[in-house]
Amino acid sequence: MRVIGLMSGTSYDAIDAAAADLRLDGDSLVLRPLGMIGDAYGAEVRDALAAALPPAATTLAEVCRLDTLIGQAFAATALRADRELCDGRAELVASHGQTVYHWTDGGQVRGTLQIGQPAWIAEATGLPVVADLRPRDIAAGGQGAPLVSLVDLLWLRGRPGTPVALNLGGIANLTAPDGTAFDTGPAGALIDAAVRHFTGRAYDTDGALAARGTVHEPLLRRLLDEPYYALPAPKTTGKELFHRDYLLAALATLADPAVLATPAVAVEPAASVAPAAPAAPAAPAAPAATTAPTDTGTLAHQDVIATLTRLTARTVADAVRSVGATEVIASGGGTRNPVLMAMLAEELPGVPLHTSDELGLPAAAKEAYAFAVLGFLTLHGLAGTDPRSTGARHPSVLGSVTPARDGLPRVPRGLKQPVRLVIG
Repeated sequence: MRVIGLMSGTSYDAIDAAAADLRLDGDSLVLRPLGMIGDAYGAEVRDALAAALPPAATTLAEVCRLDTLIGQAFAATALRADRELCDGRAELVASHGQTVYHWTDGGQVRGTLQIGQPAWIAEATGLPVVADLRPRDIAAGGQGAPLVSLVDLLWLRGRPGTPVALNLGGIANLTAPDGTAFDTGPAGALIDAAVRHFTGRAYDTDGALAARGTVHEPLLRRLLDEPYYALPAPKTTGKELFHRDYLLAALATLADPAVLATPAVAVEPAASVAPAAPAAPAAPAAPAATTAPTDTGTLAHQDVIATLTRLTARTVADAVRSVGATEVIASGGGTRNPVLMAMLAEELPGVPLHTSDELGLPAAAKEAYAFAVLGFLTLHGLAGTDPRSTGARHPSVLGSVTPARDGLPRVPRGLKQPVRLVIG
């Protein structure tokens, strides 16, 4: 079956689409990658999302409007993926949608909301669409995340030692061979928040800003005091916790809060760096450097960004060590940040650090491929979760299905649950 997987993560900058031919062969699920594309969100959608996400207040009217706008954006990307990657022969679309809220209460996830109405995708493509993948696991007592953990377990099965799959998106998550899986904390979330606040840019292209900064140890210690890091697995987090105001509150312990309420004053020019991957939106011209005054001296914004990059590396490494990893296989946008990857390697001496590209899955598209797999499993009545990873009471067939223009496809039932994923 030819399947398109659609994904937009917590960085909310673009929609990734990956297409694959998927088939069951005995106890194996065989995935043949067909390629990936990426479409940046338009400025209207990106700005509206930024204004509506926690901790900001919003309205039901705005949620409804965003649900439509994002659904239409996903539909346009699915049409392009079908045309450019599938020769117009796609049979199914699996859409993660855009997470806007993940409701946790005392360590228990109570609900989650991904928007991007799948009816727009089905109407535009004429194909069935699997969406709303997370809520079923939550209803079964799980965290609803990391949802790619089953795919990671299938993919790494049989690999020697204790390989750990690591995703570096807005939030970092890992999966270990024993089924342990959890969000480790922020990957790009706080870095992006700082870059937007201090420079107006979307992200730290190629880690250029962090490379020019110095880690500020008092700020790093303050950030590492976050109680989330000490919680046991399974656990999940998001921008409900790790957002701009969270960062500013930490900085305010080192400075006058009134100074940090707005971006700081420019003092010197910074060089621009072109984006490293085609799926990423083009970066605007680099703004002037800024400084954030603190009571320990003048803390340049590059130092803040370097400190946040080290925070990601440190917390990820702590999580990797906690599961006894013998190697790490990383994917996600964070792998395109050489400063982050270098810091992570420093934090994990003796643990080889690879990217998923080396195992046949492009790092920039691995999550989109994973959601293609989950959509395929759902359409065939097969479970898309492992309770060891999410903490649910039982495995679940995930999501809801929006019919194609001519109804639902006929697929065989009573199939055997695959135990491994083969790329080829």
